[in-house]
Amino acid sequence: MTNDPLYRKRVVVLGFGRQGRALARWLPTVGARVVVSDQNTPEEVNGDLSAFGPVEFVFGSHPDSLLDDADLVCISGGVPLSLPIIQEAVRRDIPLSNDAQLFLERCPAPTIGITGSAGKTTTTTLVGEMLKRTARKTWIGGNIGDVLLDVLPQIQPDHQVVIELSSFQLELMTASPHIGAVLNITPNHLDRHGTMERYTRAKAQILLHQSQRDIAVLARDDPGSRQLEVIAPGELAWFSGHEMVTDGAFLAGQRLLTVGCSSSDGLAHVVCEREAIHLRGEHNVLNVLAACAIAGAAGASAEVMAQTIREFRGVAHRLEVVRVLAGVTYVNDSIATAPERVLAALRSYDEPLVLLAGGKDKNLPWEEMLTLALQKARHIVAFGHVGDQIVEKVRALSGSDAQVTRVETLAQAVEVAVEVARPGDVVLLSPGGTSYDAYVDFVERGEHFRQLVMGL
Repeated sequence: MTNDPLYRKRVVVLGFGRQGRALARWLPTVGARVVVSDQNTPEEVNGDLSAFGPVEFVFGSHPDSLLDDADLVCISGGVPLSLPIIQEAVRRDIPLSNDAQLFLERCPAPTIGITGSAGKTTTTTLVGEMLKRTARKTWIGGNIGDVLLDVLPQIQPDHQVVIELSSFQLELMTASPHIGAVLNITPNHLDRHGTMERYTRAKAQILLHQSQRDIAVLARDDPGSRQLEVIAPGELAWFSGHEMVTDGAFLAGQRLLTVGCSSSDGLAHVVCEREAIHLRGEHNVLNVLAACAIAGAAGASAEVMAQTIREFRGVAHRLEVVRVLAGVTYVNDSIATAPERVLAALRSYDEPLVLLAGGKDKNLPWEEMLTLALQKARHIVAFGHVGDQIVEKVRALSGSDAQVTRVETLAQAVEVAVEVARPGDVVLLSPGGTSYDAYVDFVERGEHFRQLVMGL
């Protein structure tokens, strides 16, 4: 592809994870000269490097010499912008980019981007399933599923693309999707972004570069999302669990309704009854409303939305029932990598809980979550890097540590839960911390929990 702007340009890819591998596969197809750098050793990086053809690899460090004659630096999502080599690239005025930016710049089809502090994957998956039922071929990917650069050559102008975008991707981006949705903005990833202001600024990129012909979908009930109304240059659609909106989706009593969106009659249309939603928790009602507003903005009918909602059973590692054993229900919510997400999980249950909380801290406040946990949980099992902090906060909040047990590993946490739980209880893995103290990601942690429970 000699007509691509990256033809014969020297591109440095930092990080050889999922996104870095996709960049290493795609960049040579447009004629770029590619060097990939990862701080891991070749032994720690799994895979056959010969499959990447002419790509050059540098392992073990990120020397500044990589930047000599570099035209572009592409950054994988897990690589912090505070890295010295990235700061040096900025000093040298070398442009920064990532897989999502390169994709949006080249995608010939309309794009629908979804971000938020919580609910991104569930909403993205549900929107994708809704739009698959329309007449247009739909691609789903980004931060979930396919890295969309891998399928870019197959995407045609009459297709549509649903892409989940994280704050890590967005903070670099100077392109926005045609429909951009911000589900919520609550404290998250402050270990990466430092302040809520910087975190919000990263999320705002999904709308900031839209045109007047584009659509922003925002949460009426969430102050963080709602405040972005002022930067959206195009049309606005809303979703709400508490009030009627004039364009979007809302909950009226026990019914989900859409208005505006794909319907030109200006009337509100019933999608389904709330009881048709199989997902548990108020937060998932909002995720479904968000999906209706987004899919409606893309042209889906209320009938298509309703059919999809009735058949949708959720996504793994999100309040996923693993097993019921001896009257105890074991639930995998490994995706809960922030206390705010644990709050949503706790509010989803009336049954007595045994909460497994821990992992690696992200410099987020734990007090509100643990206050509710002390009310709703029979016992809290604290594990991992943040375990001591959880025990200390429980002791400060309750004046006692009788309701909490400290262990090191998730396996030990499950053992304690089995001893403590009684018939009718829910053992809930909803950690509140990231998995990086012991696992590659939350998926690996959730899979390990599933194995532990199935082995009981």
